[in-house]
Amino acid sequence: MHCQPGHGRLVYNWLKNNQSCLLCDEQADQPYPLCHACETELPWLHERCLCCALPLPIEGMLCKACVRRRPPFHQVEVPWHYGFPVDSLISRFKHQARWPLGRLLAVLLGHWLQQRFDDGLARPDCLLPVPMGRKRLRQRGFNQAAMLASWLGPQLKLTVDEQLILRPHETRAQQELGARQRQRNLLQAFTLCPRPRVQGRHFALVDDVMTTGATARALANLLLRAGASRVDVYCLARTPKPGSS
Repeated sequence: MHCQPGHGRLVYNWLKNNQSCLLCDEQADQPYPLCHACETELPWLHERCLCCALPLPIEGMLCKACVRRRPPFHQVEVPWHYGFPVDSLISRFKHQARWPLGRLLAVLLGHWLQQRFDDGLARPDCLLPVPMGRKRLRQRGFNQAAMLASWLGPQLKLTVDEQLILRPHETRAQQELGARQRQRNLLQAFTLCPRPRVQGRHFALVDDVMTTGATARALANLLLRAGASRVDVYCLARTPKPGSS
């Protein structure tokens, strides 16, 4: 695994008291490296499905898919739709090892989730990062979902378990597949560790982006069959339905 992302300036800026915004390079004037103007202009997701967070034209509704068949997870909590500059920040975090960008997104997600908890959202017992296949983990050097969960856990005072869900079988990258192919691709892809502590517990899956929700459905079904009381999903961004704006 890579020990450092190789971007000393970004790491140095994160540790400074007077930080510069990682988007516009102006003084941040906040406890994290993002200025107020850039934070306001992020693609905040307001109108969404109440269950799967699919972007919708109006607020307070369920999408057609969730009306027809509710997913096994309870609800998806996500602050942004997958648009600029969040899409670029996530891509650079994942594919260029720009870890400070991932940490910034995790901090913002943590602030957003804490507000949701204050508004009455049930706190989970444990955060579970979506596991990555061994081959892809060797290629990338890190699991971005595990890193997000490791930053969120202390911020939200929640435990993180990276060993509960295992991914023993290699599968094709989900980005290469359509919606139905994604579901078939994940059959038998995940399993639980021996003697898992699942019964009666509320879990929240942590990932970077939700597209079709196939991975979340597979993992939620696995946990619920093992006795979990509830499964939520926390992620950075939600993509729109294919073909929509």
